[in-house]
Amino acid sequence: MNKKIVNAVILVSVVTLLSVLAFKVRIGVTADSVAVLKTTGMTCGSCSGTITRELEGLKGVAVTEVDVEGGWVVVGYDTKTVKPAALAEKVSNSGFVSTVHQVLTPEQFKQMTGRSIGQNSDPSKGCCGAKGGGCGMNRQK
Repeated sequence: MNKKIVNAVILVSVVTLLSVLAFKVRIGVTADSVAVLKTTGMTCGSCSGTITRELEGLKGVAVTEVDVEGGWVVVGYDTKTVKPAALAEKVSNSGFVSTVHQVLTPEQFKQMTGRSIGQNSDPSKGCCGAKGGGCGMNRQK
């Protein structure tokens, strides 16, 4: 009888854990565009976490990178679901001043930064791998 209770508790725990994780995993969200937001008012990792939570709570957002030091927020998103202005507005509504600086394709982002969105290989170099922040996004094409 004890084994049945233990097995039932384990089963319920596993199902609960999987259910919670299913809400956290962003299944099927792809980024067909990258918005670079110039954002001011960020001072620490908590700011980064707030912005990331707010943006990744939006339907259509695949990945968010925040460079607090450089003042950049880079968002990979689905253009059919969300628009760049809505991303900047969401950041602004969370207590930061944010404007759309540039919108790129994932390929353009990779050309400018040398990596794909969401693949930050060296966090000490800012959100886009550019030493000193800046995301390499000051160049206009």
